[in-house]
Amino acid sequence: WRHQWFAGLSSVCGLMPCWVNGVPAESVSVRDRGLAYGDGVFETITVRHCKAALLERHMRRLLDSCRRLLIAMDEQLLREEVSAFIGQLTDGVVKVLITRGEGLRGYALPQVQHPVRILMSSALPDYPLANSEQGIRLFPCATRLAEQPLLAGLKHLNRLEQVLARAEWTDPMFAEGLLCDQSGRVIEGVFSNLFLVRDGRLLTPDLSRCGVAGVMRAELIERATLLGIEVCIQDVTYAQLLAADEVFVCNSIYGIWPVCQLADQLWSRGSLTRKLQDNVHDLSGS
Repeated sequence: WRHQWFAGLSSVCGLMPCWVNGVPAESVSVRDRGLAYGDGVFETITVRHCKAALLERHMRRLLDSCRRLLIAMDEQLLREEVSAFIGQLTDGVVKVLITRGEGLRGYALPQVQHPVRILMSSALPDYPLANSEQGIRLFPCATRLAEQPLLAGLKHLNRLEQVLARAEWTDPMFAEGLLCDQSGRVIEGVFSNLFLVRDGRLLTPDLSRCGVAGVMRAELIERATLLGIEVCIQDVTYAQLLAADEVFVCNSIYGIWPVCQLADQLWSRGSLTRKLQDNVHDLSGS
């Protein structure tokens, strides 16, 4: 019954609904800790042809992130709401945000938590086909990621590093930016994960100090392993990146974009990148 009730609410908010705790709404309390401290996590889920890509991976990461941040989340309720919300859509992007809810002034956790569940939808982004076929140029961001193992891998609500990094360029010739950590190790893109191909092997940066462990990254590691492709998760230097045979970035919205240029270094879309693009076509539609 709950699925039917949730689905019936969508008409109140029109074609692109937004729910807060299962009810159509466009606002949250000014005392919400997500607003005050970025105290929460989120997922961005692609829906194409009524099917949510990598839904279980998204849900597992979301729930694991809540556990790591000590957010008391009702798993069954969350799964039911997300399923009902996604069930309204044919195509689009669903953003699921979880905050710790309201709290008094100060950092101490509320004695009783009432997490807030926010579900929003938007249209699928219209990325140029050339991004997938010819590749993209990476902007070398000066912004550096702070190293904090307690938050490493999480897609938490504080994205100020990414905001500052994305503000570094306005030229549309750059589709993504490259982020390094304080020690100069290559970590990821501003809104993507990074892979290198070297001598037929896949390399992707270690994210135990900082960075977001993306669901498409996890899916690619699993699929590549099943295809018999060696995958190495390790520290990656800028010099190693420049010496790679192929480079690509990935996320759960667009799938895989080959990287064709970073500064003066040029690459072409290589055979392994194309093979993996074909393998995840069912997820990205690109």
